[in-house]
Amino acid sequence: MMRRWVGRLPLLAGLAFLYLPMLVLVVYSFNESRLVTVWAGFSTKWYGELLRDRQILDGIWLSLRVAVLAATAATVLGTLAGLTLARFGAFRGRSVFGVMIAAPLVMPEVITGLSLLLLFVAMGQLFGWPAQRGTLTIWIAHVTFCTAYATVVIAARLGELDTAIEEAAMDLGATPARVFFAITLPVIAPALISAWLLAFTLSLDDLVITSFVTGPGASTLPIVVFSSVRLGVSPKINALATLMILAVFAGTLAAWWWAGRFGRGSRGRPRGSVE
Repeated sequence: MMRRWVGRLPLLAGLAFLYLPMLVLVVYSFNESRLVTVWAGFSTKWYGELLRDRQILDGIWLSLRVAVLAATAATVLGTLAGLTLARFGAFRGRSVFGVMIAAPLVMPEVITGLSLLLLFVAMGQLFGWPAQRGTLTIWIAHVTFCTAYATVVIAARLGELDTAIEEAAMDLGATPARVFFAITLPVIAPALISAWLLAFTLSLDDLVITSFVTGPGASTLPIVVFSSVRLGVSPKINALATLMILAVFAGTLAAWWWAGRFGRGSRGRPRGSVE
């Protein structure tokens, strides 16, 4: 018994290191006092204050809108780039193309944000577009670095796909487009979902790059939160973080339940059966 607990001690210590600060944050989101480090009694008033804060609500809406659009565009571009890397072999410029795809993964965000800022300024001076920095420039910047992550996920799945299935379908008369939509796309669908969720999370959480390419009237949630905490952590931020933790927990629980149900259904289905 003692050996079992000693073996689990590093795991428990790691979980406590990760989740204990979140638990403290959740507890203090119900603090009556405006001072987040001084407990003055239980209260839910900061959740009401949060729902009446127009700046935070606008930041949430803008972040969600940009994240959904950026993740969708990054997944589409990542699929095309992944097909290029996995299906076209050693074409001329493949190494350069691969390096360009992987560069945003290792490039410091400050460098990426600054380079995009200079690009937008130069384009505005030469072509008059974009006229000002805002939602559009944020979306373009997010697509730029999210595409790299989506490409890595999708290309890895395409590399594991047995091309004999696609070749057999084409031998039976299927067009390349039919093969892609009927065979390739369903097989790589889990990778597409993973790439989309990864890009969505990265876009929703980005602060450094967004701070370079944003403009007046286009403040995402990370920028709003960062601007707020520089003047002192407000209990409203604790309430916001608690709601985000709850949303992530609910999404993770739903995904776990769905995966378990799907797995049981697959195991219980007779081999070779067709629905």
